[in-house]
Amino acid sequence: MNIHFIAIGGSAMHNLAIALFNKGYRVTGSDDTIHDPSKSRLEKIGLLPKQFGWFPEKISHHLDVIILGMHAKKDNPELLKAQELGLRIYSYPEFLYEQSKEKTRVVIGGSHGKTTITSMILHVLNFHEREVDYMVGAQLEGFETMVHLTQENEFIVLEGDEYLSSPIDMRPKFHLYKPNIALISGIAWDHINVFPTFENYVEQFRIFTNSLTNGGIMVYNEEDLIVKEVVENSEHTIKKYSYATPDHHINNGITFMDTPVGQMPLEIFGEHNLQNLAGAKWICQHMGIDEDDFYEAIASFKGASKRLEKIVENQQTVIFKDFAHSPSKVKATTEAVKKQYNQREVIACLELHTYSSLNAEFLQEYKGALRKADKAVVFYSPHAVQIKQLEEVSKAQIANAFERDDLIVYTNPQDFKAFLFSQELENKALLLMSSGNYGGLDFEELRALV
Repeated sequence: MNIHFIAIGGSAMHNLAIALFNKGYRVTGSDDTIHDPSKSRLEKIGLLPKQFGWFPEKISHHLDVIILGMHAKKDNPELLKAQELGLRIYSYPEFLYEQSKEKTRVVIGGSHGKTTITSMILHVLNFHEREVDYMVGAQLEGFETMVHLTQENEFIVLEGDEYLSSPIDMRPKFHLYKPNIALISGIAWDHINVFPTFENYVEQFRIFTNSLTNGGIMVYNEEDLIVKEVVENSEHTIKKYSYATPDHHINNGITFMDTPVGQMPLEIFGEHNLQNLAGAKWICQHMGIDEDDFYEAIASFKGASKRLEKIVENQQTVIFKDFAHSPSKVKATTEAVKKQYNQREVIACLELHTYSSLNAEFLQEYKGALRKADKAVVFYSPHAVQIKQLEEVSKAQIANAFERDDLIVYTNPQDFKAFLFSQELENKALLLMSSGNYGGLDFEELRALV
């Protein structure tokens, strides 16, 4: 099969391209720019385009499939040529479904936690040498790629994103998978450029719940009242299994979870991560992993990339980076670090980077999100606000939104970096939360601070 990727450089797209190449398909692709790690990974196996840009001459009837990435626009020259020729055009979630129609599809959804839960499931399966196909939104320890596809594996585990599928397909990605087994971890309004009201956003999870195959299994977080209402009020013919935060305690900076065989130390921490673990356990049990085997494997799970990822630690200092940017995740992550390191001063730094977080109206959703931090810092780039064509936001608006009179706000990356490097970090926990990089901050340089 000949497959061409329009916008091959995206995180999900380049991983899917590599997975299909490894499966034996002939793969080509285009993009107007590609950055690392996508660039070097594509180059390593010969899939990096020789030139960046869009080339309609690449599109012809010899192609069996076009896979269209979200980075492309509706007027993309290659897309227009493919439409003119009547070629089969898929978004990547559509194509993943085509590749998995004969498999048992396990889809992990939720506004937050879905990458971590998917990672936990794959860690446990890998620990016990259970082969499955998968797609996950982070690079995992022990896994070469973020997408893996075979002919023979019975299960495929998919991280179910609620964002749109492609420039010409306005359906959320997780509506396309038609799961046999699914999970919803939590619902907190996000992607307001696509879902302008909270009700509209919640509706996407109702549709997801009703997209399960008849008799399918839905695992859900009963402590999230919106999730509970969505799942329990569904009249779809599915089986419903709820989970909640397991009993645990913290001793000397380590979280211990109560299990049937005693207290088990974990590499992870935070109530949100313990909820994630409880959800992952249900899913693994439905995939044939018994409870004892799950606990044996999960004890060594250190977390997904950029999800409370420990940059450096010694006896006096610990520095984390985390992908948190939505209000609920910022709140959960900050509270988790303060609870885990309650004898230390917690410095929590948040970059407002996404369309939603830089929206003047949406800012109010961050009320109290940094309350548990001893020192709270917000960084944002006025240039990013302009690029996203949003209404200008002021430092005063941000301070009011977070309801902290002592909130420190930076708009210049050099000023923010100078602040970080001027901190005395003895007996401190530094938390850096962002889906960006604070205007070019080198996280490796932070290691030298400790």
